[in-house]
Amino acid sequence: MESRQSRIIIVTMMSTLTFLFSSSEVTASNASRHTTEAIKHAETARIHGKSGHTKTLLEYAQESLTHAKAAENELTTSHQRITESIQHLEQAIALANQDDSEAATKHITQALEHMRLPISE
Repeated sequence: MESRQSRIIIVTMMSTLTFLFSSSEVTASNASRHTTEAIKHAETARIHGKSGHTKTLLEYAQESLTHAKAAENELTTSHQRITESIQHLEQAIALANQDDSEAATKHITQALEHMRLPISE
């Protein structure tokens, strides 16, 4: 009887571990997807900012910020690079709201630099 209970416990533990590892892989995958989207939108914002299209920069910066925050929420540990990119995106949005596309574009560029760093940093 003990052997059967031991097998049940082992199987239950293995199932739980498998679930936990697969869940963390999905979370990392979601964070990666959101980071990719954040980069894509920030790049578009930068292009429009360089052309002086403040309103369009603002729209894409806001979308980038949404994805950057989602990536940050998906990560199981804090990543300074994502936090810093979010701060720059927020600055870019504030400056775009003041119709300062040049300064906003500089913050978008800095946000992109942080987003493109490897996740381990």
